[in-house]
Amino acid sequence: MKQKTWPSRSDGSPFTALPLAKNHQFSKHQPPQPSPSSRNNHHYSKPCFADRPIKSRIINDQRDFSSLPYDLLTRIASPFSQRDLNAASLVCKSWNDALRPLREAMLLLKWGKRFKHGRAGVQPNLEKALDSFLKGVARGSSLAMVDAGLVYWEMGRREEGIALYRRAAQLGDPSGLCNLAIAYLQADFANPKEAVKLLLQSSSAGHVRAQYQLALCLHHGRGIDRNLPEAAKWYLRAAEGGYVRAMYNVSLCYSVGEGFAKSHPQAKKWMKRAADHGHSKAQFEHGLNLFSLSKAVVYLELASRAGETGASHVKDVIVQQLSTASRDRAMRLAENWRALPSSR
Repeated sequence: MKQKTWPSRSDGSPFTALPLAKNHQFSKHQPPQPSPSSRNNHHYSKPCFADRPIKSRIINDQRDFSSLPYDLLTRIASPFSQRDLNAASLVCKSWNDALRPLREAMLLLKWGKRFKHGRAGVQPNLEKALDSFLKGVARGSSLAMVDAGLVYWEMGRREEGIALYRRAAQLGDPSGLCNLAIAYLQADFANPKEAVKLLLQSSSAGHVRAQYQLALCLHHGRGIDRNLPEAAKWYLRAAEGGYVRAMYNVSLCYSVGEGFAKSHPQAKKWMKRAADHGHSKAQFEHGLNLFSLSKAVVYLELASRAGETGASHVKDVIVQQLSTASRDRAMRLAENWRALPSSR
């Protein structure tokens, strides 16, 4: 994985509590009755809803969404996750019938991923993976469009990949928007201004990779004016969403004072977080800044295993200062270490 990422009043309720009259005690079953004098008063009138059942008081201006056209409903639900799709299918029989092709696409999507990555006892087979994804595309799934587009891209058939990314983007799929934007940042398809628009749309939908890519564009001034505070903001959004490279860049922002005010504690916190999620450069730099030599060896060993040659040289020097027991313990910790889950 390339990790060269660094460029040379709280909303309260609008409702307020109504004060209860202290001098009136209402029984649990008996509603308050007007006084005799008020009954004889010609200004007194019986509440207009008193005799009406609760059900009849509901405003009858509710629209019947069960009558939505199948093609419109499929378009709306195209980017849905499996969970959301299942929930929508339970709304009514009409929706259940309309969303059946997308449920079938979800099954095809699972098999496509199995063939692509060789999971669940299935041998990797890119052609079968693409075939499964394309069957999902035929059923209207934007998720399948993104995966099929990615396979085309990896096979060198980039025009076909971009066409599928564009279809997914038109359906509002955040991954489709992001992948199309990244394609527009490539030399062969360069359109950085359009890429930034797509990234902003995807980022606003919470797509962490798009947030990171948007931050890079703002940092480099590519397709948009350079804006370090705005870049730092999007790095932080992506980092909080679990994107490892963004965690590393947030640490650098705090370290050098770009976009954020300098803060050594914040820089250290985000560097460690990136290291614990498997970022090799972060492991190297975090290891260099640890006072505990045995802990430093663990992170430096992890970084060296990930290809950071400089970490290996530093680790060899430190190891010589450790006892045999401390050295063996550090190596065991490195051997058993597992990266925390992330959005990559």
